[in-house]
Amino acid sequence: MSEAVVFENVTFTYPGAPSPALERVNLRIEEGSFVLVTGPTGSGKSTFLRAINGLVPHFSGGTLSGSVTVEGRSTVSNAPRALADVVAFVPQDPGAAFVVDRVEDELAYGMENLGVPPSVMRRRVEETLDLLDIEPLRGRSVRSISGGERQRVAIAAALTVAPRVLVLDEPTSQLDPQGAEDVLAALQRLVHDLGLTVMMAEHRLERVAGFVDFAVGCRGGRGVAGSTAGRASVVSGPPSEVLEAVGTGPPVARLGRLVGWRPLPLTVREARRAAASAGAQSKVGAASAGAPLIHAHLSAAYGDRTVLERVALVVRPGEIVGVVGRNGAGKTTLLRSLAGVHPASAGSVAVQGGRAPRPGSDVALCPQDPDSLLFKETVQQEVEATLRARGKAGPSTSPASGAETLLEELGLADLADRHPRDLSAGQRLLVAVAATVAAGAPLLLLDEPTRGLDVESKARLAGLLRGFARAGRAVIFATHDVELVAEVATRVVMLASGEVVADGVPGEVIGDSPVFSPQIARAFGPRWLTPEAAATGILQSGSTPAGVR
Repeated sequence: MSEAVVFENVTFTYPGAPSPALERVNLRIEEGSFVLVTGPTGSGKSTFLRAINGLVPHFSGGTLSGSVTVEGRSTVSNAPRALADVVAFVPQDPGAAFVVDRVEDELAYGMENLGVPPSVMRRRVEETLDLLDIEPLRGRSVRSISGGERQRVAIAAALTVAPRVLVLDEPTSQLDPQGAEDVLAALQRLVHDLGLTVMMAEHRLERVAGFVDFAVGCRGGRGVAGSTAGRASVVSGPPSEVLEAVGTGPPVARLGRLVGWRPLPLTVREARRAAASAGAQSKVGAASAGAPLIHAHLSAAYGDRTVLERVALVVRPGEIVGVVGRNGAGKTTLLRSLAGVHPASAGSVAVQGGRAPRPGSDVALCPQDPDSLLFKETVQQEVEATLRARGKAGPSTSPASGAETLLEELGLADLADRHPRDLSAGQRLLVAVAATVAAGAPLLLLDEPTRGLDVESKARLAGLLRGFARAGRAVIFATHDVELVAEVATRVVMLASGEVVADGVPGEVIGDSPVFSPQIARAFGPRWLTPEAAATGILQSGSTPAGVR
């Protein structure tokens, strides 16, 4: 079998960077491989992927030594446009890759540039619309669809040019669980049936570990366990070995580490085999008391299209509310309406005192796109600017000290003097969260707050949210990350077609859901939501508990 991607002694350093983002990377990927690229936030995954289609170094600038070849073509001597017929790339922000307005036209755009005959273009567009289940979107504007729908469209647009190598940077980060599974299954069919080589970076390993057959682990331009070539910045091999070397994995692998299972399970099936049975009561949030921080009963629309229909929501101090639902269910619109930045078409939203919410004062919203909040020269200045604007600097608390505390809590202290635009997508998201929290509003709204975050960063974010709630404030976050919901939510609101279809504690709403249940619940039953809860039961009983479905 021939090789699709070859890295030979590759070292790359961004302009002005003090150290390489990639260092002495040697790697060979065979054609027809389904490859996971994993590693901590900011470890070089996006740089590694962008080197495959020539964006590094042609677009990024910087110094690259060694060679990268894709289907026999050098990415150094061939610019990205000269590689477009063999390698397609879908970035973390799918909207950044769109050129035209209409979905169907976007799918055709790449083929037009390659001179594909019109008859072939029409066939490929129809096939790809069906493959990714986006036919209903064909006439829509790319600006009017949800983040998850944009992600599907971006993947579809990449597939229509019939590449031999498909490179994806967090392709499921904005997809609902069922949508992510459908997209991954479609990619797996292309790998197995057509010999397509797929390379994807992904943090939500519970979604992808069961699909891939090879893995590449990155660790910030430095060597990782298992590497034999000095300080090479990647290690590669079977997924289980690489995830063990990098020290990460899906929730069932975390459970395996806690209870001493070897080899570590990566899928629900492997976990069920490792534990004959399980069953215990997971922790759920206690009911909250006190006057509501926000009270809403509203409908919302974009033009003639109704997005929310008679949604009623009351949130009290101490609550952490996870909002889940399929792509296009209205989650983002709900947060924007609660924040006072999208007007209700009917009904009202009121905070304490019965007034409409004041954005940034009564309610603070961190949107899906963190870059829209970042405008200062350094990370610390971003947070300080919010503290000053909201008058949070008193005689004993300067903006600098307040910013330092927040950055430390989110693991960003070492990045305080960096320019936000020089950070990874996950790091920029955490900076935006820190700046939003600094507003001091009693109600914090987060839209997809775990995009680009590794396990450690998610744990820091979870700790911040718990502390926020313990201080008598509240959090509402919209997400497709059901593991975060299981970890921190005291309450779950499920939306479907713009209506609330469920509202209750996590175990009742997502514990037995065929779509939204976390991986531990899928393995061991609806009363188990997190690896830590399951491990506690297993270790206390001395054996695997009973109750597997």
